[in-house]
Amino acid sequence: MEFIKPGINLDFIGKRKIAFVISAAMIIATVLLLIWRGGPNYGVDFTGGILAQVKLDQNRTPSELKSALRSIGLGDSLIQEFGEKGQFEYLIRVRKADIELTGLSDRVRDALGFKFGQGIEIRRVEMVGPKVGKDLRQKALFAIFYSLLFIAVYISGRFEMKWFMSIIMAISLAFVVYVTSSFGMSVTWLIVIALIVTLGLCWFLQLKYALGAIVAIIHDVVITVGAFALTEREISLSIIAAILTIVGYSLNDTIVVFDRIRENLRRFRRRPFEEIMNASINETLSRTILTSTTTLVVVIALFVLGGGVIHDFAFAILVGIIVGTYSSIFVASPVLLIWEGSYKKKRHKLIPKKE
Repeated sequence: MEFIKPGINLDFIGKRKIAFVISAAMIIATVLLLIWRGGPNYGVDFTGGILAQVKLDQNRTPSELKSALRSIGLGDSLIQEFGEKGQFEYLIRVRKADIELTGLSDRVRDALGFKFGQGIEIRRVEMVGPKVGKDLRQKALFAIFYSLLFIAVYISGRFEMKWFMSIIMAISLAFVVYVTSSFGMSVTWLIVIALIVTLGLCWFLQLKYALGAIVAIIHDVVITVGAFALTEREISLSIIAAILTIVGYSLNDTIVVFDRIRENLRRFRRRPFEEIMNASINETLSRTILTSTTTLVVVIALFVLGGGVIHDFAFAILVGIIVGTYSSIFVASPVLLIWEGSYKKKRHKLIPKKE
């Protein structure tokens, strides 16, 4: 199915500088926002605390629930509507690790019953210790990082037939992670250093396709986290699953464009690299728009009608699809062009001029 007529020639590569400015502005804004707020807004899964699910007989506002729970020391809870409309179910999140779990459900029921009368049902009460939350946060960060590493290995072998170089990169990176972790460095800084080393190895080993894909994926993940920070949404285990889904979606879109670029490089050896890249993006534009649009329709339906359970998950996927489609065109491909230009300059310096 051709959504866009063949032969279209939009100058995407020519607009790369504008796109770089937009992307840089969003990333800088994300970093400043995270610094201002002291990091991401982690949920109970990562910080530790208590999660209670309650069902009432009628609709209540979060402020009313907090007022009722203040008598048992839970007045600073985070209240979120849960399930479908008309069910009157709520999630109560408490970021305290020193609360006695024994009898907590009875205390919550009594506090809410004293305020609102009968008809209070406690569906579940769960507790996550601070140590477990810290371990989950570390494993989540490592899951994102190792997914990027395996992507780099796959793309290097798939597009450039440099399996040996990619394996060397993986071993070198594992060594760097092992050495830096022995100094007791926090996981966040460890991941940042490892990502910088990954990008440096991709550049040094001339793994241009892997470099473009990883830069685009990091771009997508950072901006998605920024969207969560801007809207003050919590990052939980389900959001980590959404981020990994975004990584896979962005990679799939990028691979389609890269595959067409590689195909056209073989067909049109005499054409300028910039022209080949622009033609390749235009040739895959119909497929990109159709895939993104159909996926967006489903995600928007989940976001609007899915209820509180998957609202944040759908929001993350929604942002990720939009940003991922943008990055496969305006970030991943221009990175190849930057690499190619740098490589040509280096090659001209090494080749002596004829007199």
